[in-house]
Amino acid sequence: MKERIEMCLSGSGGQGLILAGIILAEAAAIYDGKEAVQTQSYGPEARGGASRSEVVISNDTIDYPKVIKSDILLA
Repeated sequence: MKERIEMCLSGSGGQGLILAGIILAEAAAIYDGKEAVQTQSYGPEARGGASRSEVVISNDTIDYPKVIKSDILLA
């Protein structure tokens, strides 16, 4: 397995992308013992606006929590 896996989930607000990112990060940290961080970005609209969730999973300490080069893209 790679040392660092970066995932970007993007789409419309209300699709559950931010929740999916949170679940992925928590599952990697709790059940696999990895370091994980999740960041999110969304517009002021409740539904329909652009939203994005970024997840970084690593064997080592994560020094930069943003996605630099996405290994997995879900759009």
